[in-house]
Amino acid sequence: MDIEVIKEFVMQNWLVIVVALIILFFVLNVVKTVLKWAIAIIIIAALLIYSGISIDQIKQTVTDVQSSTMDTLKKEATNLMVNEASKATYAKGQNGEFTITSPNVEIKGTVGSDKVNVVLRGISLGEWNLDNETIRTFVNKAKGNVTAPAS
Repeated sequence: MDIEVIKEFVMQNWLVIVVALIILFFVLNVVKTVLKWAIAIIIIAALLIYSGISIDQIKQTVTDVQSSTMDTLKKEATNLMVNEASKATYAKGQNGEFTITSPNVEIKGTVGSDKVNVVLRGISLGEWNLDNETIRTFVNKAKGNVTAPAS
């Protein structure tokens, strides 16, 4: 969604928007039932449809924001792995499982697997491949700081 498009729409259709807001205000203040919310939703939906914003555009915007956020979190996790590798501790678990913990990043995996689960400050970033050079370096440095087996 482009801000310029929204500005242009508001400038060209300010009268329609004002009328819709007056009707919406009237409905919300006068009608006291569930019907008022149904009418309010219809008015808002009509404005959105009239403005040319489609559900597909809203979905695309949400997808773009989500993708951008995940990319940013992955970059931050990678940078923290580089910076915190010396502080990371490696804990062996049962059945070949291991956990690597640093102040901000936690990695869980299984020995022999090519995937690990990455958690950044309590937020799961999903499964990552071990073929990433940064992750391999982080794991190898953490192995030097082995703690007691996890129970």
